[in-house]
Amino acid sequence: MRAGKNRRLANVKTRTETGLEYILSCMNLNTPFGKKQLKEIRPYFPGEEEDLREELDKVDRMIAFAGENPRLVEQIGELFMEVKDVSYTLSRSAKSVLSVVEIYEVKTLLLQMRRLSQLLEGSSSVPEEYRLEDTTELLDVLDPRRDRINTFYIYDEFSEKLGQFRQEKRRIELEIRKEQKAKREAIRKEYGIQLTPKFDITVSRSHPDLEKVKSIPDLELVYEDYMSLTFQLKPFGTVYEYVKEMENLNLQMEEEEEAIRADLSQKISVWENCLTGNCQRMGALDLALGKASYAMEHSCTRPEITEEHIIEIEEGRNLQVEDILNKKGKKYCPVSISLGDGVTCITGANMGGKTISLKLVGQVSVLAQYGFFVPCRHARVGLSNYMQMLIGDSQSVERGLSSFGSEMEELKEILDKSSDRSVLLIDEIASGTNPVEGLALTRSLVDYLKEKPYITLITTHFETVTETEGVINMQVRGLADADFGKLNREIQYANRRERINIISKYMDYRLYRVQRQGQIPKDALNIAKMLGISKEIIDGAQKYLK
Repeated sequence: MRAGKNRRLANVKTRTETGLEYILSCMNLNTPFGKKQLKEIRPYFPGEEEDLREELDKVDRMIAFAGENPRLVEQIGELFMEVKDVSYTLSRSAKSVLSVVEIYEVKTLLLQMRRLSQLLEGSSSVPEEYRLEDTTELLDVLDPRRDRINTFYIYDEFSEKLGQFRQEKRRIELEIRKEQKAKREAIRKEYGIQLTPKFDITVSRSHPDLEKVKSIPDLELVYEDYMSLTFQLKPFGTVYEYVKEMENLNLQMEEEEEAIRADLSQKISVWENCLTGNCQRMGALDLALGKASYAMEHSCTRPEITEEHIIEIEEGRNLQVEDILNKKGKKYCPVSISLGDGVTCITGANMGGKTISLKLVGQVSVLAQYGFFVPCRHARVGLSNYMQMLIGDSQSVERGLSSFGSEMEELKEILDKSSDRSVLLIDEIASGTNPVEGLALTRSLVDYLKEKPYITLITTHFETVTETEGVINMQVRGLADADFGKLNREIQYANRRERINIISKYMDYRLYRVQRQGQIPKDALNIAKMLGISKEIIDGAQKYLK
C-alpha cells in the first residue's frame, strides 16, 4: 500500500475548480471495476516519485498498445461493455445457495474472461499485470458439455440421479398425454365434439352445441366471459395416479437441483479470490486504456516528475475550457508559466483569462499527481503535499456570509492546513471589500506567503502588490499587440454579444514576466471604450493613471 493511500491532496472544491472532476467524468470506461477504480483513484505524494513514474510508464505502454492495435482495443471495449459486477454473488457463494440466474452470471463472467485472455494472447505488448489467471477449470464445472454458449441450465450431466428423474418424468408425461388423447377421441366419437391439442374447447354463448358441451361429464368449465365459455378435460382414471407420481417426482427433482446448486456454489466460492483478482485486472486494464485514450484524444503529454518543488508548463491548455471553445469552433490560446516556491502574481484586465490560467496551473499539477498525462507541450512537476484553490464560494454566501466573509473563512482553513510543498491558487483575494483595505490585506498576505515553502499563484487587480521584493509578476499580454483599427472596424456595427466575442478573438491570453517598473497595461480602459463607455469617462480615468 502506498503511503499516500489515505491522504487527501485537495478538497472537492479544488478538484472541481481545477477541472479534475470534469476530466474524470469524461473518461470513457466500460467495466464496473474500472469505474470503481477511477472513483477510488488516489494521488501520489512527495517520496512516491518513482511509483508515479511507473504509473506513467503504464500509460505510455497503453498508448503504444492502442496505437498498434486499434481493432483489438475496440474489441476489448465491446467486451468490457457487457461485463457485470458479480462481487456480491461471489461473496455469497460460500454461505448461500446461489440461484440459477446467479450461477448463469458467474458463467457469463468466466466466458468473458476466457474471451479477454484469447484477445490478449496474441499481443506481447500487454503488460503481465493485466493478464488474467486461467479459470478454465471452473468454467468446465459450470459448462459440463463444453459448448461455451452463454446460457446456463441444470444439465443432466451434473447428476446421474437427476438424469434418471427427468427421464422418468418424460415417460410419465407421455403416458398422461396418451391417456388424454384416447379420452379426446372417445368424446369426439360419442358427442361429435373436437377438443384442441391442449384438450380444451371454447364455445360461444350463442352456439347451438353449448348445451351439449355442458353435458359432457369429462369436461369442466375453467373460464367464461360475456361472449364465450372455455371447457377443459378433467383429470380421470389413471391420469390421477400419473399426476400424483409426477408431483412426487418434481419434488425429488427440486431437491436434487438444489443440492447441485449448493455444490456449484461451494465450487464457485473456492475461486472467489481468483475471480475477484481477475476482475481487478480487468478494471485496471479498462482504466489504463481509458487514460491512454483520453491522452491521445486531447493531445496530452507525459509530465516530467522531478524531486524539486516546481511547476513548469509549456503551452498548457485548460481542457474544460478547451472543450467549450471547440464546440463553438474557437481555438484555445496556450499559456506557459514557470513556478517555484514563493509568490507569483498574475495581473491584467478582466477578460484576460487570469482565472483560467490559475485553474490551468492547478489542472496540470493535479493531473500529474494523479498519474495522468497533462494538456501541454511539456511539463515539469514536483509533487506537493497539499493543494488548494481559493475562488468565489457560493455555498458560503448561501449560508448567510458575505462574499468577503466567505473568502476569509476559506483562507483561514487553507492557511491552517498548508504545510511544506503546498500549492496555493488564490483568485482575486479581498476583491469583496473596499479597495484600501483590500490592497493592504493582499500585500500583507503576499508578505506572509513569500516566506513559506509553498508555490503560491495569485491573480489580482492590485498592481502595486507586485512591487513587493521577491514577488514575480506575470502579466496577460491582452490587447498589447492588437490592431485597434481593425478591431474597431469589426466592433462598430456588432451587437452586444458579438462585441464581446470580437474582443475575445483579439485577446492574447499568454503570460509574460514584467518588472515592477513596467508600464501598467490599460486593457480595462480600452475594453470599456470599445464597449461604448463615454469618452468623457475614459479620459477622466486616464487622468488618474498619470
